[in-house]
Amino acid sequence: MTNDRHAPRDCPVCGERLALTRLGCDACGTELSGHFTACEYCSLPAEDRTVLRVFLASRGNMKDLERHLGVSYPTARARFDALLRRLGLDRAPVESTPPPADVLEALAAGDIDVDEAMRQLD
Repeated sequence: MTNDRHAPRDCPVCGERLALTRLGCDACGTELSGHFTACEYCSLPAEDRTVLRVFLASRGNMKDLERHLGVSYPTARARFDALLRRLGLDRAPVESTPPPADVLEALAAGDIDVDEAMRQLD
């Protein structure tokens, strides 16, 4: 049976990053304690992991990501940019901003929210 629950990344009390300190084997009951490096991608929501998986499998082809998600290019780009922000990998954009008409189209379709549209139009 697949368990779709994911460990939280941040402490619900103080907001700092949680440390992975315990591992267990479901088969034999063995448990290990210590400080382990956590997977930075494991706590992402399933939708973000899918975006990342498709992007990597297509060797970074945004058009393939667009087709897989069934959305417009600006929407695919916005979802990928949001994923990068959640991972702390956001940087100044290398390519030019999308045409304003594309941003407004994505906003009208509900693919992005007003804040994302404003960010893309700046």
